[in-house]
Amino acid sequence: MKPIPYGKHTITEEDIDSVVEVLRSDFLTQGPKIPEFENSFAEFCGARYAAAVSNGTAALHLCALALDVKPGDVVVTTPITFVASANGFRYCGAEIKFCDIDPVTKLMDLDKLEEILSEDQTGRIKGVVVVDFAGYPVNTEKLRSIADRYGLWIVEDACHAPGAYFIDSKGEKIKCGNGKYADLTVFSFHPVKHIAAGEGGMITTNNAGLYEKITRLRTHGITKNNELLSKNDGGWYYEMVDLGYNYRITDIQAALGLSQLGRIKANLDRRNAVAQIYNDGFKENENITIGNISKDIFHAYHLYIIEVKERKELYDYLHANGVLAQIHYIPAHLMPYYRRLGWSEGDFPNAERYYQQCLSLPMFPSLTEEELKYVIKKVLKFY
Repeated sequence: MKPIPYGKHTITEEDIDSVVEVLRSDFLTQGPKIPEFENSFAEFCGARYAAAVSNGTAALHLCALALDVKPGDVVVTTPITFVASANGFRYCGAEIKFCDIDPVTKLMDLDKLEEILSEDQTGRIKGVVVVDFAGYPVNTEKLRSIADRYGLWIVEDACHAPGAYFIDSKGEKIKCGNGKYADLTVFSFHPVKHIAAGEGGMITTNNAGLYEKITRLRTHGITKNNELLSKNDGGWYYEMVDLGYNYRITDIQAALGLSQLGRIKANLDRRNAVAQIYNDGFKENENITIGNISKDIFHAYHLYIIEVKERKELYDYLHANGVLAQIHYIPAHLMPYYRRLGWSEGDFPNAERYYQQCLSLPMFPSLTEEELKYVIKKVLKFY
């Protein structure tokens, strides 16, 4: 059997046609597909605004810039994430304070977060970056109540979780990125994500001021808005009012993303079906711990993760048999860069214990029944 990766994009003829249409049009970079993609994505999430950018890391950096993060500020995030969740705020000089994870959900432990905040005497903690890890949505309602008590902003890293939601205390479905509780939410369109645009990212928000600042900062800080101009020499005139970046997405990427967004529901349904088959296959094996999902949430399943004690041996065995399992993630605080900033082993026992046992199995919509059965068979055969 052909090797089975942990994640894989799917490109249809419709996707190809959408890109070819742009290639044959008058615009390759800043054209009409970008606002169309933004408007469709905002509608999908239930947010007022969406700003498309070059990638998920750029989205995080733009959030930090829009929130005026500066040297001396402290930002709290989780160690179980890709390092970009922390790096985007380090780019602005923020100090990163990590908070351990809940051992069940693998999300930031909000009770531990409150302990950190209640013990802080510096007043320098300005905000929280939470991660909807693997596709499991953070309870941002609870987080909002904590953040409001301490005057903090919230950035939700939902790169794993487009379409995920939880039910809040009022019985309302809170989709990741709808802006009800988080100030800003970021998404990624990397090929292994739900929407594969080659590269790309999106920021959603309900805050008009943050949205306007982000759209300006993604284009070198340039504006043609009369209210921000010091003068206006004519229709060609613009001014650079902030030090921004070239973090723009292209019409080619937007067209591909828009096409893929059109089948996001089928994508999510298939991912959940794959997860259920895995759950059924592993539930009787005492060597394998599978995720415990609350009935009040809808999981987006970017990743399907099991926890096992012989992780290295199982990883090697699966790779030798063509199942290209992966590890998500090495705790960010144990990276050499963050170790140099003072973090070390033992700081976050739940995160470190999880890392020693986690293994991501293949999870993508085009995974065939034959491939799925093969993966399960090989995992069980190992034991």
